[in-house]
Amino acid sequence: MMEEFLGYFESLAPETPRNIQLIEGAVAAALVVLALAAGWILSKYIGPRLRHLWETRAGYESELAGRRIRDMTRRATTFILCGLFIGIYDWGLIAQVVFALTIAATMGLFTNDLIRGVRMPDWLGTTMGLAVFVSVALALVGNIDRITTAMSRVGIDVGTNRISLLVVVTTIMTAVILLAVARVLMKLVSHVISNSDLDGAQKVLGQKLATVAILGAAFVLGLDVLGIDLTALAVFSGAFGLAIGFGMQKTIGNLIAGIILLMDRSIKPGDVIAVGDSFGWVNKIGVRAVSVLTREGKEHLIPNENLMTQEVENWSYSNKNVRISIPVGVSYNTDMDQAIDLMKQACVDVPRVLNHPKPVVWMLEFGDNSVNFEIRCWINDPQSGVGNFKAAVLKRVWDLFKEHEIEIPFPQRDVHIRMMPESGMKSLNIESENRSGTAAAD
Repeated sequence: MMEEFLGYFESLAPETPRNIQLIEGAVAAALVVLALAAGWILSKYIGPRLRHLWETRAGYESELAGRRIRDMTRRATTFILCGLFIGIYDWGLIAQVVFALTIAATMGLFTNDLIRGVRMPDWLGTTMGLAVFVSVALALVGNIDRITTAMSRVGIDVGTNRISLLVVVTTIMTAVILLAVARVLMKLVSHVISNSDLDGAQKVLGQKLATVAILGAAFVLGLDVLGIDLTALAVFSGAFGLAIGFGMQKTIGNLIAGIILLMDRSIKPGDVIAVGDSFGWVNKIGVRAVSVLTREGKEHLIPNENLMTQEVENWSYSNKNVRISIPVGVSYNTDMDQAIDLMKQACVDVPRVLNHPKPVVWMLEFGDNSVNFEIRCWINDPQSGVGNFKAAVLKRVWDLFKEHEIEIPFPQRDVHIRMMPESGMKSLNIESENRSGTAAAD
């Protein structure tokens, strides 16, 4: 009886690891050290090259550059090698735990660096890193089924569907990781397009289409990873289309109008345009509106649809050459040939005036007070301002006219008094007497 009792308790005690499991665990630990060393070596020699490649392709010194990208290289190498090691042999429990902890830790740290590298909140990177660590560790050891079963039991039923805690956690993790990867891809593609030989409008269009394509691919991939059937979205897509038709008509109209503007290149970033009371150069063509920057530093956001339906003056549609007309009047006593030469000289002295086409001066009319001329000259930088250019030309005309004693007339009126009332005459006489007395006293 006593022997049976002791045998029962011995069966409850955990099995003592055999020597072969200890040997496998030691081999696994040595392979993990080898993977860590390989990751360190690759990060030391390949890390700087990856950093230079990232800065060249992404166009800026981001959080992914420098130390963080080296850490990501080391961790990626470590969990890839450990993944290969764990699959080439049927390891025992101890070796599996060693590999699982290493892979889970490196993948969790890699996820944390990736999320923080694309400038998402630090707490989100830490949370996602811990979640990936726990999920991978449990999945490799083989105890994740109990966790997932418990999480799937916690939830609510909505109609015929059940929303469990497992579904919510899985959806959030998938969305965050795919969004981080998508942001990296969008930055790379955007920089590649911006450094291409395309013009400004084609670059903006390419960046927008690439953004839509990457986000769409991430959305479809997320649905596939979560196991959601696309046919289940039929009702939702119908309701969404109905909402677009009624509530988002203007928004979608502006989106389509913006794409059309970029495709036909009628308005491009950098163009100088006038729309109604707004005059300035196009700073950005957005999804909803075009940003027009005025000379006062104000940005007018004009809906894309307005640029499709209203009359728009584009000063730089085919080229940026713009003719500026400046009226000038001179006295009738002036040598007209000399005045014309001086006005032409004033245009030559202003640096922004183009030599071709040459500036010209036309005599327009004989006015009431002056002979009216018009200076016509060309510039190719209207975005730098038109008013300041006219002021520079007029100031130079004034200096040259003053130097050569040419009069710029202004209206003058002579007042003739034909009759003055008696009271006015008395006041005038008294004033004259007072002036005479003051002069005599002096």
